[in-house]
Amino acid sequence: MKQRKRAAVYTVVGLIVAFVHIVPFYILLTVSFKDLRDMSSKWVFPGYWFTGNFVSAWQNAHLGRAFLNTGVITVLSVVLILIFGSLAAFPLARYQSRLNKWVYGIFVSALIVPPLTILVPLYKLFVDIGFMNTYFGIVLLHVTFQLSMAIFLYTSFIGTIPRELDEAAMIDGATKTGMFFRIILPLLKPVTATIVIMNANSIWNDYQFSLFFLQKPDSRTITVALSSFFGENSAQIGWIAAGSLMAAIPSILVYILLQKYFVDGIAAGAVKG
Repeated sequence: MKQRKRAAVYTVVGLIVAFVHIVPFYILLTVSFKDLRDMSSKWVFPGYWFTGNFVSAWQNAHLGRAFLNTGVITVLSVVLILIFGSLAAFPLARYQSRLNKWVYGIFVSALIVPPLTILVPLYKLFVDIGFMNTYFGIVLLHVTFQLSMAIFLYTSFIGTIPRELDEAAMIDGATKTGMFFRIILPLLKPVTATIVIMNANSIWNDYQFSLFFLQKPDSRTITVALSSFFGENSAQIGWIAAGSLMAAIPSILVYILLQKYFVDGIAAGAVKG
């Protein structure tokens, strides 16, 4: 009887959480497909399909260029995070010397540093060295601030892999480099998927770095481009909703493709650390 009551409570809580997450998306859909002259409630889905908001958002915010910029920045950043994160985590997990523990502690400590606290000196530095409005500069920022979490997850996950695999590979004549690429790396799919989803979503939706360090119209990302619809006296809500809906599609697709690895990676990455 108690188990049934507990299950019922969990079900109710789950429904409430699902409702809270679904409502904003539902309103986004209703506003996206409504004519700007339609003054009906945002809670009522229109009885027609108006696609003008999508066309206007794409043209006026130059979303084609914004999608390209955001895609290039996201892909380059995630690839570099995966490469450097996995390579750095392997020795930190397998060879726990005093130096490695100290280095690992620095990476974990970096997780508590809010990027906004050093935004002003970063901005001045980027102006001085000429990294403003460049792919290299913004990618470097994202990799710097996201790498610590990737190393933390990779190190924790590698720590769960039996060391007997390493010993067997060494007996077969494998070098440490070969052991990593042939034995360890193929086993990192779950945590890699987790890192891809977390970082790709964060970088794709980034606003603060893009706003400060990508100020030229041709270098704008999606979030900055859509913010141009907010004016001092008015806001093109329909265009913003339509643009936001289009911007959300890539993130949703990435999660759908990698979701089967996501939970496994989070659970395994939390075992040690």
